[in-house]
Amino acid sequence: MADMSLYPILIHPDPRLKKASAPVADLSDELCKLAEDMLETMYEAPGIGLAAPQIGINTRLIVMDCVKEEGESPRPMAMFNPQILESSDETSVYEEGCLSIPDVYAEVTRPKEVTVQWIDPKGAEQRETFDGLWATCVQHEIDHLDGKLFIDYLSGLKRQLITRKMVKLKRDRARS
Repeated sequence: MADMSLYPILIHPDPRLKKASAPVADLSDELCKLAEDMLETMYEAPGIGLAAPQIGINTRLIVMDCVKEEGESPRPMAMFNPQILESSDETSVYEEGCLSIPDVYAEVTRPKEVTVQWIDPKGAEQRETFDGLWATCVQHEIDHLDGKLFIDYLSGLKRQLITRKMVKLKRDRARS
């Protein structure tokens, strides 16, 4: 693929990660290109999901691909204005990580299944019910669009410790 751009991923704490994102009013070529670049950035990271706010863009766009099996075809997805329509009462616990909070993992409880509606890069409305890792990932990424991080589900103390660790990481990276 020609002229892909990889974006630097913002590291928490960053005020841009705490802002709610603006809905996409009009699907432009620039936005579709952005979705492709975000997928590229996500694969490179490597991660299974990325939200536009994580690269400093205040837009309701997420990308994800939770296919991890060796030899299984990737399933890249780009979602504009994703919305959770239904969530199951049944929950599941996953150890979540985040590209904006490198090398930190914590167990988060979320609905086991969610039905999501979104606009795809061709402008068509899509709807799908996700479960397992896909459900966790799509909820985690949609949270980003609302200025919420997975550590917001943790206790205040754990959150402070992680935030301190990230501040130090950013300082160390700035020095090197």
